[in-house]
Amino acid sequence: MKPFLDKDFLLNTVTAQNLYHKFAAGMPIIDYHNHLSVADIANDRKFSTITELWLNGDHYKWRAMRANGIAERFITGNAGDEEKFFAWSSTVPYTIRNPLYHWTHLELQRYFGIDILLDETSAKEIYNSCNALLQTDEYSVRNLLRKMKVKTLCTTDDPCDDLRYHKQLQQGGFDIKVLPAFRPDNIIAVENLNTWRQYFNRLSAITVKPIKTFDDFIDALKKRHDYFAASGCCISDHGGEVMYAEDYTQKEVTDIFEKLLQGHLLRQDEIAQFKSAVLYELALLDHEKGWVQQWHLGALRNVNSRLLKEIGIDAGMDSIGDFNITRSMAAFFDKLYGTKQLSKTIVYNLNPADNELFATMMGNFQDETMPGKMQYGAAWWFLDQKDGMEKQINTLSNMGLLSRFIGMTTDSRSFMSFSRHEYFRRILCNLLGAEIENGELPNDLQWLGKIIQDICYHNAKNYFC
Repeated sequence: MKPFLDKDFLLNTVTAQNLYHKFAAGMPIIDYHNHLSVADIANDRKFSTITELWLNGDHYKWRAMRANGIAERFITGNAGDEEKFFAWSSTVPYTIRNPLYHWTHLELQRYFGIDILLDETSAKEIYNSCNALLQTDEYSVRNLLRKMKVKTLCTTDDPCDDLRYHKQLQQGGFDIKVLPAFRPDNIIAVENLNTWRQYFNRLSAITVKPIKTFDDFIDALKKRHDYFAASGCCISDHGGEVMYAEDYTQKEVTDIFEKLLQGHLLRQDEIAQFKSAVLYELALLDHEKGWVQQWHLGALRNVNSRLLKEIGIDAGMDSIGDFNITRSMAAFFDKLYGTKQLSKTIVYNLNPADNELFATMMGNFQDETMPGKMQYGAAWWFLDQKDGMEKQINTLSNMGLLSRFIGMTTDSRSFMSFSRHEYFRRILCNLLGAEIENGELPNDLQWLGKIIQDICYHNAKNYFC
């Protein structure tokens, strides 16, 4: 019987163990999509407690605690940090076979050297031990990143953000590259007219020039796009249920924009036309600057209206959606490909039923500008676990080129999530190692080791700026 979480965790063959330890384990990390606080990085924050570092903002853990019957005051409410940690500790044993069980103990090992299981009996010892370490300089945010060999990370930033903390990092000469990503979801969120008008007013104030027409609106977005580019940005990011590629004329979008300015609600077809027009213009800007565009599709968000009202967004109230994605995605990419204005693109699906759909769609629009230009992205969110990663790897292998894959990203708000790269790398090596031993792949460890290192690091390094 193998011990839990030993050095060969998830590595079920000798070949898998060799592949991981010789080729994958020591590779640096490029985390090209996350929701980390750039202010915390710029200020080199030191967390007071493990609760602050580990539980605040982690909606994965919040969902598990709710499923375990924990009262909300111990999750997102006004309970103290120690109480919240103990509530999480009492939940951990019941997360067995949930990826949180692996992640929790992997993170305690990698960051704090703690190899005992977290439960109610060990909670106080672990809480005090972690808190003591967090008071040392070794556990400041920047040193946590260095500990995990992070070389580059990309945050997620609103187009109206002034990027002051990114500039502070650049001026201070931080040895890890921290780049912004242009996330314009609020720009097209016209379903909620009042919220959109508030955002529009903010955009108008920042760009100074009055926005009276649709052309003015696009010009304002271009100014923000230029501002981000001047601040080192080379990635855009979109989160939506579907992509939009409705037919529209210039007059139609001009009239639709006029309705928005006058405070009139749009019809569903007008909403789709407006989103299609804006996203197309942004895609042209991405191509013009050589940016990578990312698309996170398929989430049904904020379905619990009571908790949404009490807590707000990003609190663990989202689900996998079931949307018709295929035709609009094909039309959007085809329009850009036809004029040779389709930039490097990554798509992520949340519904596992769409794995083959997304992977095959990317194969339709590859070209000679670079290997793996169109990427079927890493297993995302609810799929970000052993089964989901294996399915994503197998789908990409069957439908495309795994060897050109740009690898894992955390999509996380926690500075303790970088061990997910290790989790992915172990799973990748285990799959390849088993196929070598089964005679399905040649026993050429140097060649396959190179492929593994490319997937872990080099492909992403060559893909991004």
